[in-house]
Amino acid sequence: MEFDIKKIKAIIGLGNPGFKYYKNRHNIGFRILDKIAQDYSANWSVSDIQEDATITLTLNVSSDSIDKSLHKIILIKPQTFMNDSGRVLLALQKKGINSENILVIHDELEKDFGKVSLKFDGSARGHNGLRSIMSFAGSSFWRLRFGIGRPEDGDVAKFVLSNFNSQEEEKIDLLILESVKKIFQS
Repeated sequence: MEFDIKKIKAIIGLGNPGFKYYKNRHNIGFRILDKIAQDYSANWSVSDIQEDATITLTLNVSSDSIDKSLHKIILIKPQTFMNDSGRVLLALQKKGINSENILVIHDELEKDFGKVSLKFDGSARGHNGLRSIMSFAGSSFWRLRFGIGRPEDGDVAKFVLSNFNSQEEEKIDLLILESVKKIFQS
């Protein structure tokens, strides 16, 4: 199955709420969503369970690029902490948005730092945010997996809740930009 932004109705970025977590490895989903919102001049609204914004894409309907249509995508940052991220799916399900129309952006221990890929379906691989999403929606959704690598000392919990190191942080803006391009140019 090939990724097609025209089929995506919601993008969920995984992370933990609060400024103190913003630069954590676990919060790369929030940071990528913030870049998307900035690029599309979207404004966030806040509720107890989530921050959300809506962007509108202009899509070519025909190959001659004369016919165009508008495509709305909801951006969501769960405000429930990582382990309970799936609660945001209830509102999407009420809007008739199916899991195959959702893209979840998350950090990925199994990929080297900065390696990014799009993938449909799969397991949670120990990621509590994905596990929570899957408890509400199953596994049939798109994922943008942003590689953070594995910790040298093996302490995964400490690693994902720590900030990117200074060498990584120097590259992060460019990697976020590459991630956004991967989503919208696939």
